[in-house]
Amino acid sequence: GLQFDMAPQQGIDPQMATFLEEEKRKAMFNEVVAKLADVCFDKCVSKPGASLDRYESACLSQCALRYLETGQLIMSRISGGGMN
Repeated sequence: GLQFDMAPQQGIDPQMATFLEEEKRKAMFNEVVAKLADVCFDKCVSKPGASLDRYESACLSQCALRYLETGQLIMSRISGGGMN
């Protein structure tokens, strides 16, 4: 296997831990956005064409907004910001 001789023996340094935590959060956010695109597209676009009509456009915006607000709520709960 790989040898990590450069790593400090007392475990991961705090900066690295923070970096990894951020990366994990970004990955989760990207997952939410990908799911959002799927869900909203299925919900709003009945017959995909070259462009969106006004209804589809408005529907996608509303759907995305709702989803992102929910996502932010979940993210703040996960990161411990939402403890009442």
